[in-house]
Amino acid sequence: MMKVFGSVKKTTCLVFSLLLITLVLLPMPLQAHGVAQGDQSFLEQSAGPTLVPYMYLGAKHMVTGYDHLLYLAGVIFFLFRLRDVALYVSLFALGHSITLLTGVLAGWHVNPYLVDALIGLSVAYKAFENLGGFKAFFPVWLDTRGAVFIFGLVHGLGLSTKLQDLNIAREGLIANMISFNIGVELGQLFALTFLLLAFSFLRQSGRFHHNAVFSNVLLMA
Repeated sequence: MMKVFGSVKKTTCLVFSLLLITLVLLPMPLQAHGVAQGDQSFLEQSAGPTLVPYMYLGAKHMVTGYDHLLYLAGVIFFLFRLRDVALYVSLFALGHSITLLTGVLAGWHVNPYLVDALIGLSVAYKAFENLGGFKAFFPVWLDTRGAVFIFGLVHGLGLSTKLQDLNIAREGLIANMISFNIGVELGQLFALTFLLLAFSFLRQSGRFHHNAVFSNVLLMA
């Protein structure tokens, strides 16, 4: 992880604090977890196992969900070994899968505004951690692996709350949700490949670390 530069510590902390206040006082839903009207109609009209379409919709959700992509970018920002990338992305995927499947199948009802606010917080949290903010300002902070897993749980709840708002047939629901989740993970793999290629290119430019602070402050905003 990159150490925060002394000159940006106060600015970073201020930006993070303002973002937290905004998320608490103005909890607006992030539309990234919304389901397109056409997709809603299909989900509500289909009955029985419809595996391939559900898998496609899961992949589509991941590659078009900017909240997932921003958080994923933050997670791998300073990971240079594929082994570490695989570990952290797997933790996020595990958390995401648990709450997505359990939330829909068990009917967990969670305040969607709270979940959306926490999803926004997850992106800001990771960027602040990348900047070394927790080490600089807090004596104790959550282990990075634990945080990635916990925020994976939150991101999974984000989608499950949207799916629960739809009138989806119970027939074939388990198979369809498993297929949907597989699609989500395939979409994540596709997005991850693109992000890794982009980061590889940026790191070879020689200005990656020079622009890292600005990039993560922008990610927080």
